[in-house]
Amino acid sequence: MRGEGRGLRWPAGGRAAGADGAGAAQARGLSAARSVNKGAGGDEEAAGARRGPGPPGLRCAALLEAFPNPPLPPPDGGGEGRPAMNLAGQSGDAGSGHLLFANFNQDNTSLAVGSKSGYKFFSLSSVDKLEQIYECTDTEDVCIVERLFSSSLVAIVSLKAPRKLKVCHFKKGTEICNYSYSNTILAVKLNRQRLIVCLEESLYIHNIRDMKVLHTIRETPPNPAGLCALSINNDNCYLAYPGSATIGEVQVFDTINLRAANMIPAHDSPLAALAFDASGTKLATASEKGTVIRVFSIPEGQKLFEFRRGVKRCVSICSLAFSMDGMFLSASSNTETVHIFKLETVKEKPQEEPTTWTGYFGKVLMASTSYLPSQVTEMFNQGRAFATVRLPFCGHKNICALATIQKIPRLLVGAADGYLYMYNLDPQEGGECTLMKQHKLDGSMEPANEILESASHDRPLVAQTYSAAVTKGTYVPSSPTRHAYTDDLGAVGGACLEDETNSLRLDEDSEHPPMILRTD
Repeated sequence: MRGEGRGLRWPAGGRAAGADGAGAAQARGLSAARSVNKGAGGDEEAAGARRGPGPPGLRCAALLEAFPNPPLPPPDGGGEGRPAMNLAGQSGDAGSGHLLFANFNQDNTSLAVGSKSGYKFFSLSSVDKLEQIYECTDTEDVCIVERLFSSSLVAIVSLKAPRKLKVCHFKKGTEICNYSYSNTILAVKLNRQRLIVCLEESLYIHNIRDMKVLHTIRETPPNPAGLCALSINNDNCYLAYPGSATIGEVQVFDTINLRAANMIPAHDSPLAALAFDASGTKLATASEKGTVIRVFSIPEGQKLFEFRRGVKRCVSICSLAFSMDGMFLSASSNTETVHIFKLETVKEKPQEEPTTWTGYFGKVLMASTSYLPSQVTEMFNQGRAFATVRLPFCGHKNICALATIQKIPRLLVGAADGYLYMYNLDPQEGGECTLMKQHKLDGSMEPANEILESASHDRPLVAQTYSAAVTKGTYVPSSPTRHAYTDDLGAVGGACLEDETNSLRLDEDSEHPPMILRTD
């Protein structure tokens, strides 16, 4: 498939223009792309998307019934806009064979896998077992499958109809609606407010509550990898996408107020990866060179952190992912090493006069940085990896997530070799992460894993306090884990019953409502 850029598939980035009226001018002068606001009653034909057959009122009712409405989670439970591993057209990847797509849901509690025979969902509640939640074999060659958190709402794209998006209630096996677009769909992003459909040179912003197109960002810089990120926080519901095909500009777009929020000059080279943190207030970026990872405040665009992944060689970054508490950031590439950075500000200690010759030497060395070239000085100030993972492969596309499983922080790596790797992360000491288990992404079983003895899965790690917690299985993150938000699905031009819209529940994980619409 076309989801290049680290084996992940992202919505194409566009130039955002004004939020009021078709053909609006540039929004606040931040973007040169043409933006069209369709409003509540937008014309899907004009927007470049066509709704599938079936009464729109019934279609919306079915969508709404898929989500009865408990109270929304607190506003700090946003999520990241992480890429998905898209292997369509990448048959050369060893071990990928049947596999076409893999991605974690917004709060890293489940894994979606698309293949030539359909798609599957797996629970990520255990290290020892990859438990299958659901399997669908009705749709072949699934190249995109995005689940809305732990709900039953799923968005699907197939290689057999790459311009068509299907929205389904997978627990009932029922299609809610479908929409066709003018070009190949490269990525789909979901949150409780919006559904984003990304084409190579345009972005469609749907209202998830009635599936109507609210806004279209047209004439974006060419983005064949579909690179973009959508924050899942209700209060900071931002979309980030490349603002240039030649340099690393990031366009930040407010999907609630439908206007450009900022343009961040993040890198000199074109962008390769983007990811929001759970609160939607931080954005991590990487360029095609892959040597430096930067973190910016959103929407202000102030640089908060800068990390160096390496200096020896340029690499292709496959994935950036924040932990749910926002304390850690992982970066994987086409090399065998995954770097994990800790987002903490080091407090400066009052300077003391050195008492040894080594102390004097160190002081002279640090003072000399003011006379060195700026590139060298920057290297002195860039953070290094807090922890690392050595993967058993090199050169495969992959997708990473930082999750807490069985009360212990883990790094999860889904790779094009057909496996999901699970590592322990020591949040206090860092260092080399320990491989706990590997599972086949198709859910099939294989002979016992010889990587670790079963009794050693939660063996004490580096730090004493952490080791004790791991042994007892009682580790609790230092800061509260944020609960992720689910997103409403927006379909182009769909109509919706007013009463049903108000009763929509997007974070009910175990709902089994009757479906009243079947589309052709």
